[in-house]
Formats: sequence, C-alpha cells, structure tokens
Amino acid sequence: MTHATATSRATTISPTPPSTPRLRMEPTGSRRTLLDGGWWPRSTDPVAELPGLVLAIDKLRGPVTRLVLAADGWDIHPRRLGVGDRVLRLGYFSSQPISLLTALCANGDRVDLLIVPPKTASDTADAAMVLAAVTSNQVHPQHILLAVTTSAPRAVDDAPVAVWEDEGGQSGLTPPRILSETR
Repeated sequence: MTHATATSRATTISPTPPSTPRLRMEPTGSRRTLLDGGWWPRSTDPVAELPGLVLAIDKLRGPVTRLVLAADGWDIHPRRLGVGDRVLRLGYFSSQPISLLTALCANGDRVDLLIVPPKTASDTADAAMVLAAVTSNQVHPQHILLAVTTSAPRAVDDAPVAVWEDEGGQSGLTPPRILSETR
C-alpha cells in the first residue's frame, strides 16, 4: 500500500465539537429551486466547518452521505470525514464552482448551497444567503455576491455629481440655487 492510498482511506475526525453553522435553507425542499440555500463558514478548514453543516442538513433533508466541494476553496482535502457515528465521503473537484457545495443524502436528495467566503462582511453575507434560499432565485452561486453588492443603494458621496456632469447636467462651477420663501 502506498502512502497516498493509505492517506486517502484515512478518516479525519474533528478534535472539537461541531459548531453551529451560519446557514439559511429553502424550507420546502422544492426541486424547482436553483439553490437550496446559503452557508457562511467561519474558515476554510473543512474538518472544523463541515461537521456542523452536515448535522444541520441531516435534520432538514436527511442523512448526508457525500459532499462535493471545489478543490480551490479549502485549506486541506480530506477524503473521508467522521461525523457522529458515520463516515462521509468528500470529493474535491476543479470543475466545481468555489461558491457551491453539493450534499448528497441517503434518501436520494441533493442539496446545493451557496458558500459565502469566510471574510465577507456580515450584511453582504446575510443578503447573499437570503437570496440563495429564495425559491424564485435565478442567480447562479458564482454571481450572487456581486448581485447583492450591486443591488444595494449607493452611499451619497461625490460620485453622483460626476455622473450628473457626465450626463449633460450642470457643471460643478455654478453653485446650486436655493429656493426659499421670504416674508
């Protein structure tokens, strides 16, 4: 047996209890959705992050047996992960979008989740997870973060003046007129 074979058959078990995942899922389990929800891990360590997620999915959709992940999205790539009293198979693929996790369940269900990068701002992460969990969502996982950041209202700053001037409005050289009533 080679070292690579022995390593690939080893089961990795987290030394800490599973954390409560930051997860939003579409409640009905409808197969007509593009995504089933969104997940915001705290790190890119699969051994620390995945057990809590798996246990949460187990409660909502049935026991998870396999996870499909992007190869580039994780610090390490264990092939087998002990969760509770079972062993899950983990597959890492370069063809899987970094923003997508697919969980396969023992009952035949498939759960597709948006993965929000750990260092994302909380308001952006929450908006992305909400959008991913809406049954009418038509935005693919690799575009959701952009969609939620570009749809947010812009803060008032000097930029609108430049846009106004570029679109044929008044130049900034003339001060605006203030209309007021005098008595």
